[in-house]
This record gives sequence, structure tokens and C-alpha cells, in this order.
Amino acid sequence: MTLLVASVVGAALFFWPFFAADLPPDTAALAVTVGTVAILGLMEVGARRLDSGRLALLAALAAVDAALRLALVNGIGGFSPIFFLVLAAGYELGASYGFLVGAYSLLVSAVVTGGVGPWLPYETFAVGWVGAAAGVAGSVVRRARPDAARGPANPRGWWPSRLDVAVLVAMAVFTGFAYGALTDIWGWVAFYRGAGDIGWLPGLSPLETLERFGRYYALTSIAWDSFRAFGDAVAILVLGTPVLAALGRMRARLGYQIVEAGSV
Repeated sequence: MTLLVASVVGAALFFWPFFAADLPPDTAALAVTVGTVAILGLMEVGARRLDSGRLALLAALAAVDAALRLALVNGIGGFSPIFFLVLAAGYELGASYGFLVGAYSLLVSAVVTGGVGPWLPYETFAVGWVGAAAGVAGSVVRRARPDAARGPANPRGWWPSRLDVAVLVAMAVFTGFAYGALTDIWGWVAFYRGAGDIGWLPGLSPLETLERFGRYYALTSIAWDSFRAFGDAVAILVLGTPVLAALGRMRARLGYQIVEAGSV
């Protein structure tokens, strides 16, 4: 529920240009974003879903991702190594945790690389949703295969199967394009006002605005985003199994199970 509320706040930033005459104020958007991510983290701590071990792991993953982004600031086409760990962490540790890994990784890397600007709120929520989507996919796979449930009672249950890797590859492709489409909204409104029949214009109906954005995305961004989508997929194929295994092992060690007395 806390992740849902946070996502509603983020969605308002992206839907704003489809109903309003301009983007929301930059300072207000950044303040709301940082506040929402911080509150979500505090609520996860208060609910004991984010204990000291998982909090330390979150800090480590965000630091590693910031270093990866610093090493490759502009990426290769639309590909950046920052997405790989966000996808893997979300898949293994859940939707809320994946959102926090993505959001904090982006915020930390923005400070490290000097990338703080009006685009940051949109990137923060979009990367957070990448981790959350991977977390939802991981939860669905585990529920569909209870015999492969991972935890202390199943010492080898943390080893990923081919299905896990295949699902995460599919999520990498999907989120690669979805992230590009979401983050394009800010640049489209900021730089393409009234540009032919693809530019953003205030006063149009939401349907007309969406049609213009669809044409803009098809003409300007699909090729760029394909580098991200398929680059993330290749990264999962090459490194997914050992990284998922390491995170799954960590998940098993940090987790716990409540069992009836005498059942063990």
C-alpha cells in the first residue's frame, strides 16, 4: 500500500502535462520526489520490512550503481549499467525494495555526477518503477512455483532457474522501453513545444496530447531506447545467474520464517 501511494504521487508528475498548461514547478517536483522516497523508506523501516541488514544492502547497491553511472555517465545509446542491479534486486527482494534501490541509486548517482536538475524527479520515479516491476514479476514466479520457494528451509532454493532468468530478461526489455517513454515526457514538454504535429501544446484534450506524444516517441526515441532494452537483456543473460544467486542467498540469510513448535 505504501508503494502504491508513492506511485500515485509519482504518476501525477507524468500525467500533469496531459491535463495542465505546463510542467509542475521544478523545485516543488524535486521536493515532493525526495520527500516521497524518504517517507517510503521510513515506513518500510517502521514496518520492519527494512531491517538493518536490508538497509545496509540497500546502501551498498545504491553506492555500486552510483559508481557504475559515474564510470559511464552518458551510457551507450540509451543503455546504462545502472538498470542491471535495480532489476536483479527488485526481482529477488520484492517490489518495494526494488523501488527503493532504483530511486536511491538514481538520487545518489545524480549527486555524484552533478546530474541534479528538473529532469531528476522523473528519472527517480521511473527507475524506481523499473525495480518495482521486476519485484512484481519475481513475486508472481515464486507464487506460481511454491516448490521452488526460497528461504532458510530450502538451502538451495535461492539458486535461480532458467525461468527466473527468462522472466527477468523479458522485464529488462519491457522496462527499457517503458523507462524511455516515461522520462521523455519531461523533455517533450520542455523542448518540443509546438514542434509540428509532434510537439506538446497546452490546451489540447488528453487524447490529442497522448496522440502527439505517441508520434514524438515513435519518431525520436524508439531506436535510442532499444539500446537500453536489449543492453539490459544481454546484461541479464551474461551476469544474471550469479548476481541473482548472490542476492537470493542474501535474501535467505536476512529473512526468517515463523513455524509451529515441534514442526522442525
